[in-house]
Amino acid sequence: MNAPLSLKSGTSTLGYFRWAFIVTFLGLVLGGVLGWQSTGTIGGMATVFFICAVLAVLEISLSFDNAIVNANKLKDMTPVWQHRFLTWGIIIAVFGMRIVFPLLIVVIAAKIGPIEAVILAAREPAEYARIMNDAHLPIAAFGGTFLMMVGLTYFFNHEKDVHWIEVIEKHMARSASIKGIEIAFVLILILIFSNLLEGEEATTFVYSAIYGLVTFLAVEVLGGLLDASQKAMSEAAKGGLGAFIYLEVLDASFSFDGVIGAFALTQNLFVIAIGLGIGAMYVRSMTIMLVEKGTLAEYRYLEHGAFYAILILSVIMYFQTLAHIPEVITGLGGAGLIGVSLWSSIRYNRREREEEARMAHEAVADNI
Repeated sequence: MNAPLSLKSGTSTLGYFRWAFIVTFLGLVLGGVLGWQSTGTIGGMATVFFICAVLAVLEISLSFDNAIVNANKLKDMTPVWQHRFLTWGIIIAVFGMRIVFPLLIVVIAAKIGPIEAVILAAREPAEYARIMNDAHLPIAAFGGTFLMMVGLTYFFNHEKDVHWIEVIEKHMARSASIKGIEIAFVLILILIFSNLLEGEEATTFVYSAIYGLVTFLAVEVLGGLLDASQKAMSEAAKGGLGAFIYLEVLDASFSFDGVIGAFALTQNLFVIAIGLGIGAMYVRSMTIMLVEKGTLAEYRYLEHGAFYAILILSVIMYFQTLAHIPEVITGLGGAGLIGVSLWSSIRYNRREREEEARMAHEAVADNI
């Protein structure tokens, strides 16, 4: 890869975050300018500056597992499609999900045009935030279902032979021979949570969750068809477009929680776009680093931790349809699981090295 967002292997860890640091500087400066223009005071400018920084940290904490999953998919893609995801993908992630997506929700919910939605965000941020919050239930149901299918599909895999929490994962891998077991599991959860809601909310939850399930299945089928057709046309073109679409939909699902949660800190759409956009750049930088340094291969349980974090996030999104759950719990929960999986991987690697050293020592002793 020779894209500006990609660096050659051998780069220092900090080097992978060069573009993220640049975007951070420009974003925080822009946030400060926006704060000054909207309040005309140093205090107001500092407040907006601080909110941008907090939103960036929120996005990173909520999407760290996203970087690991992206890296897992990217390592099997061709360099051309890796380059496209890391360039086009960042534009879609920042501009599409952090700006267009919130506007689209308001356009649909308030039944107004895109221009009116922008004017509403600029002139009546409180009303804009109210509409976004009212749309939280269907978003949480849709995104939670999609992410739950992503996580369950990883564990319900009969070819999976590396297990972190063996008592759980071995049974799930064996059960993968039952066709559609993960779909049945999700449908049961949908029925349980819909019974905890009442009236129109229950109906909205069921429909939104089913749309999330259908979207996941459609992306899986479409991705397989596209990649199969590309493979038939050209060996150099295989494994690209389908994986690209899958990653973009997955990235969007991860963004739902961050976009909605951001309105708890500020009602200004443009401040949200700056803060979450900065965070998205760090997620992309982490993705590149994980792919080029082979971190997933080096730490065998890191990927497991990410998919457990995805499952936890999906369940939290379901529970958020019943009650508010602070974003700090969501972020720290996922980061904690990934941290434990990293620690387990380091312990495993240490034991392997000690065993290799012991066997080498015994071999030398036998030859004497």
